[in-house]
Amino acid sequence: MSLSKNYNGYKSFQYLEKDIDYKHFELEDELNRVPSTKVQLDEDQEQLVRKILADHILISVHEHVGTFPKDIMQTPEYVKHGRMATAYEGLAHSHWDCVFDNLMDGICQIHSKGGWKWSEVIHDLGMRLCDIAHQDFIIHCKTGADIHQAHNEGKVAWVAVMEGAMMIENELDRIDLLYGFGLRSLGITYSESNALGSGLKEERDGGLTAFGKRAVERMNKVGLLIDCSHTGDQTALDTIKHSRKPIILSHIGAKALWNTNRLAPDDVLKACADKGGVIGVEAAPHTTLTPTHRRHSLDSVMEHFEYIKDLVGIDHVTLGPDTLYGDHVGLHKAYTAALSLKASKSHGKPGMEYEPVEYVDGLENPTEGSYNILRWLVKHNYSEEEIAKVMGQNTLRLLNEVWV
Repeated sequence: MSLSKNYNGYKSFQYLEKDIDYKHFELEDELNRVPSTKVQLDEDQEQLVRKILADHILISVHEHVGTFPKDIMQTPEYVKHGRMATAYEGLAHSHWDCVFDNLMDGICQIHSKGGWKWSEVIHDLGMRLCDIAHQDFIIHCKTGADIHQAHNEGKVAWVAVMEGAMMIENELDRIDLLYGFGLRSLGITYSESNALGSGLKEERDGGLTAFGKRAVERMNKVGLLIDCSHTGDQTALDTIKHSRKPIILSHIGAKALWNTNRLAPDDVLKACADKGGVIGVEAAPHTTLTPTHRRHSLDSVMEHFEYIKDLVGIDHVTLGPDTLYGDHVGLHKAYTAALSLKASKSHGKPGMEYEPVEYVDGLENPTEGSYNILRWLVKHNYSEEEIAKVMGQNTLRLLNEVWV
């Protein structure tokens, strides 16, 4: 059950010898990297939390559950060795029954300077799966039944995800191959344009291309969940219209609250929901800010959540915190160009002044997010039924429609 995970202490790659079979890096503490505020509840509220954890499935639709080096500036070298550790201990202390893990994402530069090459993403996925195959706490999740199994057995269902489709180039069959290798969600673009459509950093959004339409059709056929979190707005609208199945905006916020390219305007949010899709609210540092919360915090994130919930209805909203185990702000500094941060966050625009943080208190990693999001909802008088929808049921309904 979510109240207690059946974790036996396995550490990544412990079947190998450090500095003989692979280069060892000192990794970050998965549980206590920085001080963290916990949402305070009274005893009645604590009882509701325990009931929800026992009776309902909790899913995060966007995380990075790799563990980063304690010295975050060692990350480029760490990545080049192509062996990202998985935060088993951190996940074992979380409430999540299922996490969507986006692997190395934009920093997947194992063999190149630009990243996203076919050889790199397959290396990343294969290495993680090799490690997962040597332990019995994480279930490689490929079906909805795997999520239910994880909840019932005190394990975590791990969903392999890639945020952009750059690596398929012009080869539609690579979509089938990714599905065959265990991938279950794929983004159209990751900020930069590719053969499928326009990324959010482009000044002109050309929408979904002819090849992109064929790719969407193929993803529908094989059962891949489509994500438009990093596309341009027109590309997102075109994808939603062209897809026979609902899509996800796994980690995003409301542009109406904070006017950056990284967040979505109301018409995109409503189009996603109207098609049956689900919207996950983002919490990575310095993203989901608001004019009333210019210091990034749990409250600023949940202001975006409530805005979107009021806009599209509670049946179409969830959380995709987009957190990791390590110095997230430091990682952004090390990889500003690769992650397209300047283009996506509109820093420096008049009226967009904000107070920088070293970390988002209470949402520093997937473990903290699993505690505090749930506790925030309880504290703010959401019902058990509403919380169950937000924390898992909405996503399960979507997956049942999309996955095969």
